[in-house]
This record gives sequence, C-alpha cells and structure tokens, in this order.
Amino acid sequence: MIFEQLGLIGCGLMGGSFALALKRAGLVKTVVGYSKSPSTTERARKMGVIDVEAPSALLAVSGADIVLIAVPVAATEATLKSIKHLLTPQMLIMDVGSTKRDVVDAARRVLRGGNLGSFVPAHPITGKEVAGVEHADADLYVDKQVILTPIEHTQTKQLKMAIDVWTALGCRVQQMSPEAHDAAFAAVSHLPHLLAFALMNAISGQAQGQDFLSLAGPGFRDFTRIAASDPRVWRDILLANREELLTQSKIFQAHLQTLELMLTNNKSKALEELIVQASSTRAQWQMNQPQD
Repeated sequence: MIFEQLGLIGCGLMGGSFALALKRAGLVKTVVGYSKSPSTTERARKMGVIDVEAPSALLAVSGADIVLIAVPVAATEATLKSIKHLLTPQMLIMDVGSTKRDVVDAARRVLRGGNLGSFVPAHPITGKEVAGVEHADADLYVDKQVILTPIEHTQTKQLKMAIDVWTALGCRVQQMSPEAHDAAFAAVSHLPHLLAFALMNAISGQAQGQDFLSLAGPGFRDFTRIAASDPRVWRDILLANREELLTQSKIFQAHLQTLELMLTNNKSKALEELIVQASSTRAQWQMNQPQD
C-alpha cells in the first residue's frame, strides 16, 4: 500500500504530522499541500513536510489518491465544497476533526453521490497544546487511538484502506457511529476542556488571581494543561458538539453540587466515600486505558 500523492489541506500540527508520518513509513511518494496562509504552506515545504505548494485546496487534491482534510471542524463544509469537483470515487478522503456528526452532515450535503463513499471520517486521539506546522511530529500518532466513524455510504475498500493507513502509522484503530463518538468525547474530552477554561478564568478573574497562580504546583499544572489549547480550534469543537457537551455539563454540575452539599453539611464520611469512588475509578482507568 503505497500512495502516489497525498493531497494535504491544512498544513498545521495534525496535517503536517500525518504527512511526516506517512513519508517516514514509506507510504507516499509526493505530498502536495495547501493552507489558508501561504506562509504556512511555504514553511511546510521548507521543513520537508510537503513537497509541493498548491495555490488552492482544489489543486492540492488534483491527482491525489489520498486526501487529508486537517482544518478546523467549522471549515469542513467550505473545504469540501472547494475540492469536490476533483474528487474521485477511487480516492481515500479523510479528516481529523474532533467532532464527527457535523463533519458527516457536511459531507452528506456536499458530496452526495459516489464520492461520499470515499470519505472515511477519522479522529486521531492525539495533539499538543501548541499549534502550527513548526510543531509537526512524525511520532504524533504512534501508539495513539484513532476513531473511524464510517456511515452507510462508506465503501468497504476505502474503509479498509483507512484502517491500514492508520495501523501502519502505529495507531490503534476503533470504529463507532458519529453519534456515539460525539457523546463519548463530550464526556472525556470536550467537557474537561470546558472546565479547564472556566477554572483558569475563574482564578485569573479574582483580585488576587495572579498571586494564587504563583503558588500553584504540579497538580494544578496537570489539571489545567489543556487550557492552553488553540482557542479557535476549541471554540469550533465546543460549538459543534454543544448539545452533547451541555448534557455532560449538567451531569457534572449535579455531581459538583453533591460534593458541595457534603461540604456544607460537614458530611465527612459521605464526602470520603465519593472521593474513594472517584479515586478507584481513576486508578482502574489508568491501568486499562492508553493515555491521551
């Protein structure tokens, strides 16, 4: 399985890392890249992430047999519209978006016919707090989970190719429906980001906030690490999955209120039991699950 040409739309961290990983694995001969910012595309070429700079997204996919859309999820539909005239049923077309129902809906609206079967929605569970092609890393996907969310139109051949590609890059591949994906990641990814953003703003908004932050240690650092994530990317993710996220937020608030009630009423034993429950669940997860 060697591809003649990768058409890369979005030469940032995720797209750039995919190109580098594909090259290192010897799975692609040429990478043609396009980014909205010409300086990003030029930097990607100088770094060896891509081989050819494309002046448009459409020309990036011209002649490609594999296409990766690595743009913010809110830009997926516009990107698909801009490239649809040069897509073919033989291509493997994937994205790397952190939400899937909105991406799938966009693909259904834009691609409709035979090319919809070439699209295999994908979500690699990896990333960094820093964005940009300068942080692209061929190891970014190694030993990470990738969730594929094929739909009823997805061709078996393209799905198998997608599985083979990500497996060859060292990933563990799982499949689920777009709906199941978004429900799960609202709980384990999108809500934690929302909480981290809220906590940082809650502390920094206080008169003594900076003094408090100066005293914070490793626990605070680990808990708030994701608050440094790309603001525009996470704005789009949170809005795209807002219904599932709001559901998870309400569930979280109910549990927080339970803990607050234990504190208010000085319920030492009940408070400890809830902490034990959380500690036990976390310990079991740590043993059985790969780290994000």
